[in-house]
Amino acid sequence: QVQLVESGGGLVQAGGSLRLSCAASGRTFSSYAMGWFRQAPGKERHFVAVISWSGRQYYADSVKGRFTISRDNAKNTVYLQMNSLKPEDTAVYYCAARLAGTPMYAEYEYDYWGQGTQVTVSS
Repeated sequence: QVQLVESGGGLVQAGGSLRLSCAASGRTFSSYAMGWFRQAPGKERHFVAVISWSGRQYYADSVKGRFTISRDNAKNTVYLQMNSLKPEDTAVYYCAARLAGTPMYAEYEYDYWGQGTQVTVSS
């Protein structure tokens, strides 16, 4: 069983920055792929970014160049640095763990999910 706890969400003005964190339990965190997804009000959840066990990073087109995913295996933590935030980035952000380690974009590929953290960007 892997537990994921997100933090770092909040209210920010357009153009601002936030850094989300996701702390994971489990002794083999370094072997997981870790992803971030988001769900805006009234919409489906969508892929944002993923980092593989080896550190390869992939992003949704909508956040490429603005968001950066990273991991600290010593702390069992994955981060999402969000810069140049826009009102359309407003959503609940979820982190997810994929035990297989390879980066995937689809929700069903992930084995564990956090509870989510709210990000609100005001215009």
